[in-house]
Amino acid sequence: MLGLKLPTDPRWVNIVEKNIEEILTDHAFCEQKATSTAISLIVSFPEYTDLVQEMTSLVKEEISHFKMVHDKIIERGWTLGRDRKDDYVIELMKFFPKGGSRTTQLVHRLLYAALIEARSCERFRLLSEELEDEELKTFYRNLMVSEANHYTMFLGFARQYGNKKEVDTKWQQLLEYEAKIMSNLGTSEAIHG
Repeated sequence: MLGLKLPTDPRWVNIVEKNIEEILTDHAFCEQKATSTAISLIVSFPEYTDLVQEMTSLVKEEISHFKMVHDKIIERGWTLGRDRKDDYVIELMKFFPKGGSRTTQLVHRLLYAALIEARSCERFRLLSEELEDEELKTFYRNLMVSEANHYTMFLGFARQYGNKKEVDTKWQQLLEYEAKIMSNLGTSEAIHG
């Protein structure tokens, strides 16, 4: 369903289980960044009314996810750690050239967002199936569904605003590129790392 070309090695969960605090901190910041992305799309493309409406709802949902993760951190007696760079996103953002028309820029941003949500969904599925911690298994199963919905929403908007055939070609190329990135990641307790 997600179309990812390189699935996460299930052994990644073993890395995560050794430092749940780190994965929860990284996850919290991923939710915060997802909130920021939705706000940025509203600010950058206010003339796309249906996008603005959906992004407004998404802001509320993503910030509530941030709170849910933050609450898990507090429940376990920890505090939110510092954000760190996301090598996955840094590499991913190199795929599309800068510039182009506003529509092209929008489509590229939507495709990036769709892929990040798809990878998050895949990782959450893995956590929901493989973690020893039953509470977190359920937590990630519930979030996995949201991520899948976000992935399809962003991809749908890209196809709506761009030429569908061109968007689908770019999407496949981006998936191939992302697989190369993922072949060098999966060794840290990070949602995308």
